[in-house]
Amino acid sequence: MKLKFLLVLLFIPFLTNAQQKATDTPEEDPKAQVFTSKQSVVIDGKTINLNAKAGTMELKDENNEPIALFGFTAYFKENPGKNRPIVFAYNGGPGSSSFWLHMGIMGPKRIVVDDPNYNKNAPYELTNNEFSILDVADVVMMDPVGTGLSVPIGEATGKDFWGVDQDIRSVSLFIMQFLKEHDRFNSPKYILGESYGTFRNAGVMSYLLNKGYALNGVIMVSSVFDLRTLFFVPNEDISYISYLPTMAATARFHDKISEKGTDIESFIQEVREFTENEYAPALFKGNTLSAADKSSVAKKLERFTGIKSEVWKRADLKITGDEFFQELLRQEGLTVGRLDSRYKGINLDPMSMNSFTDPQSDAISPAYTMGFLGYFHGDLGVSKDLNYAASAYSKKGFKWDWSHRGNQYWGTDGAVTTLPDMADALSKDPNMKVLILNGYYDLATVFYGVEHSISHLGLPKSASDRIIMKYYEAGHMMYTDLPSAKSFREDVKSFIEDTLIK
Repeated sequence: MKLKFLLVLLFIPFLTNAQQKATDTPEEDPKAQVFTSKQSVVIDGKTINLNAKAGTMELKDENNEPIALFGFTAYFKENPGKNRPIVFAYNGGPGSSSFWLHMGIMGPKRIVVDDPNYNKNAPYELTNNEFSILDVADVVMMDPVGTGLSVPIGEATGKDFWGVDQDIRSVSLFIMQFLKEHDRFNSPKYILGESYGTFRNAGVMSYLLNKGYALNGVIMVSSVFDLRTLFFVPNEDISYISYLPTMAATARFHDKISEKGTDIESFIQEVREFTENEYAPALFKGNTLSAADKSSVAKKLERFTGIKSEVWKRADLKITGDEFFQELLRQEGLTVGRLDSRYKGINLDPMSMNSFTDPQSDAISPAYTMGFLGYFHGDLGVSKDLNYAASAYSKKGFKWDWSHRGNQYWGTDGAVTTLPDMADALSKDPNMKVLILNGYYDLATVFYGVEHSISHLGLPKSASDRIIMKYYEAGHMMYTDLPSAKSFREDVKSFIEDTLIK
């Protein structure tokens, strides 16, 4: 079964990359370029002055041959003191650049959005990012090859980077070579990935450790580690089970249920218990489930999701994500967001069982795109001769290779996981810690799927206790919600500081 890229991560507006390598006529490879500037950010009333570098670094392979110009934006604190932490951050896709995290929570500036509503058109507002972690760590925003300014060079082509293992390798090579270039071998080291970036993280943490680069911590934002939890494949129940708590949280937010509980945490716990004790066993029975039991489960599903029990029974107790987006607000002629189900938009076809668009992406993409490009070529001073690619999807030959070492015996593209990579790293390094940040209203990478993955790592308690889970009343990009952005900063800052305590 071929995976659908847009089911994994963000809807990305396409921007042409003028640096894309020509395939018909030979020409000299472009050269690495770095543009420097002075930036600052005010956090907790204190001004942090920064030396910013934006551009590309020549990436070399294991034989010291050039293979790519790898795009990045790095922020270094002026007069940092000894052994300042450094965080390498990226989005996912696969095939997405990092400007979402960059302008949402990690950089010195952030895009102002009207969460969870549609934004007005230009002019868009950039403001000081008081939620950044630049007061406690330097930050390097990375754009994998095919995105941002990153392009293959030398004998390399896109297929050398566009795949699970190829991506893990190239991202890890960049981190190792960047540390060398900037004399940061002895700095406390962290990686932060969002969405597919967390799937990547699990592989990178293992790859780096096996090369002798031990990370102090790994930060996972809106995670997925086992693709079975996201894709509704035939004869597989796990995705339906994984999605139910987020569907229930969404129904609660949109006032489609009467029994909402005292707070979101207690409500979600009740849904977890129903899912584990009644819903999952019912699905496991398949067509041996009695009619009476099926009706009983369908009524409870209506109670938790607001979708009529008759619909649940007609669907054989299984409703996919796309079907849920359409069904919840069908009577109002609306559809809910996939990346953030607090958002809602016009349903162009109320008779359809599948959504046509994602309201959250529609609401924020223009502001993020225009705001970032203005900042990139303005404040950061990157030459306007260079075109920034928001995604790799429009690149010639872009096709993701989903094979992953250790997964081949499963025999299906839908059963790809980097959980063994994470378990490998956590078992080998007793000091490594992982922070996982989850949005209750994220219907792209659902939190209950993450919980299932972590509980099935097969690690002893001494290792699993080093995995910390945090939750927010927001979606995939939880930082668009300002209270959640504040909590995000506090959680990541505390995590970094705690991993530095000896």
